Amino acid sequence: MRAAVVHAPMDLRIDELPDPAPDAGEVLIAVEWGGICGSDTSYYKNGASGTAVLRHPLVLGHEIAGRIAVLGAGVTGLEVGQPVTVHPATLVGDGVLPGRLAGRTNLYTPSRYFGSAAFDPHTDGGFSEFRLARADQVRVLPPEVGTRAGALAEPLGVALHAVGRPGKLHGRTVLVNGAGPIGSLVVAAARFCGADTVIASDVSDSALAIARRMGADETVNVASGGTLPEDVEIVFEASGSPRALGSVLRATARGGTLVQVGNLPGSEIQAVLGDLVTREITWIGSYRFVDEITDAIEAMRDGLDVTPLITHTFGLDQAAQALDVALDPSSGSSKVMLQIG
Repeated sequence: MRAAVVHAPMDLRIDELPDPAPDAGEVLIAVEWGGICGSDTSYYKNGASGTAVLRHPLVLGHEIAGRIAVLGAGVTGLEVGQPVTVHPATLVGDGVLPGRLAGRTNLYTPSRYFGSAAFDPHTDGGFSEFRLARADQVRVLPPEVGTRAGALAEPLGVALHAVGRPGKLHGRTVLVNGAGPIGSLVVAAARFCGADTVIASDVSDSALAIARRMGADETVNVASGGTLPEDVEIVFEASGSPRALGSVLRATARGGTLVQVGNLPGSEIQAVLGDLVTREITWIGSYRFVDEITDAIEAMRDGLDVTPLITHTFGLDQAAQALDVALDPSSGSSKVMLQIG
């Protein structure tokens, strides 16, 4: 099978790898679509994503969907030919969490994730013609959700997890700072979950245009002189930029909640944080998801449209070009997709 494999920074190759075969309890998926994520571009550009450093060649990709090709022994409740996506996490060890974290499996460590170099050996992703998954990782797509949209169930799950962190959004005004792929999905998720008014801010007009198509009522380009609204009760920070924190905290209402969705640097940063104290803001993190990928599929079935996010599509053989476009701020890209099969 062919696979998009990163060997070193800026060294992405389409390698020929052995076709996998499922063991008992596994499913072989013929992959049709993959969505490029920030971790994929980071491995490609830097040879690392956060603290995970590339030590060996790695198949990229954790946002995938396709159809079941082969069922391993003992797999029930699934059928060959079904369209599916995959929950890309695998808990390592006994999977037992302390009582205070019961059910929050996204916070369990250690865990493997498709397309991650966090472990050695690495965990290959799904930008390949075939990918094995445990049967319990497989999520069947309903007739209303094709595999192209289904590949985005994973990042939509991230967004749904984030909008669930501060509690009910129904009837509330929310601000989403950062209208990249995750930020725009947070916009859509907030709208789907009943927010009354959704405001999106960014430094890019093209990103804000997508946010509007994803459900934003108002947009603010802070690079063009726009200013963030005041006294917003619930704010989602999706840019991951330390420089944005001061103005985002100032936009958050006294006693309001700021949900940090964008990954902040793992090193020391300079940021203006005084309002966190004087305005008694609750600042909470949001990391991946538990099983909101299932909620994402149901939301898409019920009408949440992720397709405005998709700006570019490339074939598997063009994976390096696709990553270059995803990295290029001048390309106007949001979600870049690979059509794999």
